[in-house]
Amino acid sequence: MIIAFKRLAATVALGLLAFPAAAQEMQIRLVTAFPENTAWSQELVKWSERVNAQGKGLVKINFIGGPRAVPTFEIGNAVKSGVVDMALSPGAFYTNVFPEADMLKMAQIPVSEQRKNGAVDYINAVWNEKGNMQYLARMVEGYPFHIFLSKKIDKLDLTGKKIRVSPAIRPAVQTLNGNVINIPPGEIYTALERSVIDGYGWSVGGIFDLNLASHTKFRVDPGFYDADVSLIMNLDKWRAMTPQQREFIQKMAMEVEANTAYWRKEGEDEKKKQNASGIQPLTFSATDTAKYLDAVYEAGWADLIKTSPVHGPKLRALLSRKP
Repeated sequence: MIIAFKRLAATVALGLLAFPAAAQEMQIRLVTAFPENTAWSQELVKWSERVNAQGKGLVKINFIGGPRAVPTFEIGNAVKSGVVDMALSPGAFYTNVFPEADMLKMAQIPVSEQRKNGAVDYINAVWNEKGNMQYLARMVEGYPFHIFLSKKIDKLDLTGKKIRVSPAIRPAVQTLNGNVINIPPGEIYTALERSVIDGYGWSVGGIFDLNLASHTKFRVDPGFYDADVSLIMNLDKWRAMTPQQREFIQKMAMEVEANTAYWRKEGEDEKKKQNASGIQPLTFSATDTAKYLDAVYEAGWADLIKTSPVHGPKLRALLSRKP
């Protein structure tokens, strides 16, 4: 693992030789946890282009790429160590750095409220200390996870089903008695094609980007949790910037966060597109649905608090909807 990571660092460093550095500009190496053809990655590239246009002479973002440059589950270590400077990723993909990263998905209040009630400040205190990271902004909000299946179920029970998960939704699938399989996003299609899995957990959008629709027949509604796709930055790099550079990067990151409503609408549009493609929504009684949602949130928090007994309860209080 250490040798592989050193090779990764060398590869990224060599890739940067193509970018001429301007002494007055802070060079920022940016990666995404998602394949480059996904909507999130494409929006990230557009954002980096806006940063470079508006911040010329101040900062320059060098977009390195997606998982082909830095493997999905190495993205946290890459940011922590400074192999890259900035990344777009959900916390679930870097729980191998610190478990609290996965708590962002549990938020039931908007990020605008999190900035007012102290949640973002607390997040940054933890991210600084445990991940050597600065949490900049949340790109995606109101974008729940769903369980997508190749075969129909008649009740909210996944007994005997092999379901692809990320760490983000493992507790939810286990609560429904599913057999969990953790594989990277780019391998889901092949796993479905070969019947290695019976379904997968994924956010409401993105299955067409990954060409999964042809092997997907059903979507369990409603969704649960909330995809926490966010911008994070190496803390040493953040501190090395001038106050003017930090202010500019944070301002540009907040533009991303201000556009979260786009993803809420995009998620609804994705469901319509899925329905039109033949993916059938599976809904259950109001009683069963309420029990299901209560169970997956309780399972999620119980799992997270077990791994972080100090920060877990505090983040739950800050991120949860008040009764």
